[in-house]
Amino acid sequence: AHKLQTCFPPHFLGISSTRLGVCGWILFSLSVLLMIITFPISIWMCLKIIKEYERAVVFRLGRIQADKARGPGLILVLPCIDVFVKVDLRTVTCNIPPQEILTRDSVTTQVDGVVYYRIHSAVSAVANVNDVHQATFLLAQTTLRNVLGTQTLSQILAGREEIAHSIQTLLDDATELWGIRVARVEIKDVRIPVQLQRSMAAEAEATREARARVLAAEGEMNASKSLKSASMVLTESPIALQLRYLQTLTTVATEKNSTIVFPLPMNILEGIGGVSYNNHKKVPNRA
Repeated sequence: AHKLQTCFPPHFLGISSTRLGVCGWILFSLSVLLMIITFPISIWMCLKIIKEYERAVVFRLGRIQADKARGPGLILVLPCIDVFVKVDLRTVTCNIPPQEILTRDSVTTQVDGVVYYRIHSAVSAVANVNDVHQATFLLAQTTLRNVLGTQTLSQILAGREEIAHSIQTLLDDATELWGIRVARVEIKDVRIPVQLQRSMAAEAEATREARARVLAAEGEMNASKSLKSASMVLTESPIALQLRYLQTLTTVATEKNSTIVFPLPMNILEGIGGVSYNNHKKVPNRA
């Protein structure tokens, strides 16, 4: 005769579709009889209230009763033969303490984070691992150290979201058999040594100064090109230089109220009052 095949996946430990057996049925009958004899006092001990966010995993003679946990609402627990475990299905916040990590470029840093997860299968959480929350906490620490150990410091500082998503994927795959579903992983803080912070600040300052000098040189080059174009225009019309000269004097006089002494070319006076600089000659006095 072929053995009965279990109808549940093999990772659900402790679940079996086999019957209780003769001794099991005897104990079951005695438990029901005891509940009937002590009624209605026993009803207060046998009826249990399961909250909306909770599920109850019932063990009858050491065996889990169903592939799904009971609840929410009222459940019936037989005396002496039934034991139940409550499982909270709400999202749990797992705070990862600062982990000292040696990055790929040999920089020692401390990184902490937070993991948000919830139990989606109460039966797996009870039957497959001793303490599901402690196991998830330790696995989160190990995964954080392993993932960040393969990254450089610049990659850790610049790619927090990608690293957090990678950690979430690894945790979700590892905790699937435990009935855990990882909702979110966040890296809170990356702490680096003070000496390294000073070195990075000096490097950034030097980079900014070099960039500022390059921009200033580009500005001087553009200004020289503009001045060259302006000189070519002024060469074509000499009177334009004099007009520009007078405009500059007007601007200076507007901004600063002061006495300005400036040379006046004699060729500007040509044609004013018949004065000509080129034809002007001194007449010697006669005795």
